[in-house]
Amino acid sequence: MRARDLAEEYPLVQLTDSALAAAELIAEQRRPGVVVVDADNHPVTVLPGSQVLRFIVPGYVQEDPSLARVYDERGGAEACVGKLAGRTVKEVLPPKDKRYELPLVSGDATVMECAAMMARLHSPLLLVADGDTIHGVVTTSHLLDVILKTNPGPSE
Repeated sequence: MRARDLAEEYPLVQLTDSALAAAELIAEQRRPGVVVVDADNHPVTVLPGSQVLRFIVPGYVQEDPSLARVYDERGGAEACVGKLAGRTVKEVLPPKDKRYELPLVSGDATVMECAAMMARLHSPLLLVADGDTIHGVVTTSHLLDVILKTNPGPSE
């Protein structure tokens, strides 16, 4: 089985799109993240949901999670959503020099090549493309499902 066979259609967001809309897309569709493309639809990076959380949760709370208790549910949500309002996807991304390598494989990549790339880059998504043709995305959950079903050995 090759990556192009595993690839699924997946929502793409542009660097100039609303960060709040991207977060809503991740939340509403229960996605681990979204693929970010430039104005020419060339892949730039993956925006994982964890990066959105990193952006919206105050740094001092990330350093000392016990401080999160000072927020009630509504106040915490308002503070988080407020940080996304009026921002673009580009603003939520880490600076270019701190971004992970784009998790990308060709359509001919094997299941093991896909798994190795995702493991190395700690990415929940793997973009499958050949040149300017984006075939889709492979998610960790889908890839694990394929791997586990390929070897129906004894389960513990």
